[in-house]
Amino acid sequence: MTRATSLALVLLAAAALAGSASGRESALPGLMTSKAPWTANNRALLHARLEAIGIPALKAEGQRLHIHQHLDVVVRGRGYPVPAGIGIDFYQRFIAPLHTHDFTGIMHVESPTIRRFTLGQWFDVWGLRFSASCLGGYCAKGKERVWVFVNGKRWLGNPRQIALKEHQEIVVAYGTFASIPKPIPSSFPFPPGL
Repeated sequence: MTRATSLALVLLAAAALAGSASGRESALPGLMTSKAPWTANNRALLHARLEAIGIPALKAEGQRLHIHQHLDVVVRGRGYPVPAGIGIDFYQRFIAPLHTHDFTGIMHVESPTIRRFTLGQWFDVWGLRFSASCLGGYCAKGKERVWVFVNGKRWLGNPRQIALKEHQEIVVAYGTFASIPKPIPSSFPFPPGL
């Protein structure tokens, strides 16, 4: 391979990676890059997506790590429900350790092993593009951007790296500063037993 060919391949790879925050997320099977509202995206490509991100498809919910968070998704001032059934394939009969059961926005982390899970992994299981600059089909432009808050405080780092912990209230919003919820929720009334 000539030096010019090697340089061209490196430049092509860099251009491909520039399309997303991590490069890997743009290659996820079934990744939704559309506008809201979004589906649970839990059918044909869920298993392939789990394999790509190194998260197991389980026969039953794990119980060694069992925690819950609440997620609000807001686009240009309008709240969108987090779909029921994220991470659950009812036809092939498996469940991911990161999933939802209903439309309340409660995120379930139910793993057979104790390990760190992140908000980025959760969105990858959902199959919804999520980075510091994009949410689904919405990417930073002008004064519009992705805003992320954890327990009422703005997250300034890479939101994909947020470690999921018990009873966090997470807000992911896209739009101008004026369009984000006010006040920002800092907690959620989890039902007893969650």
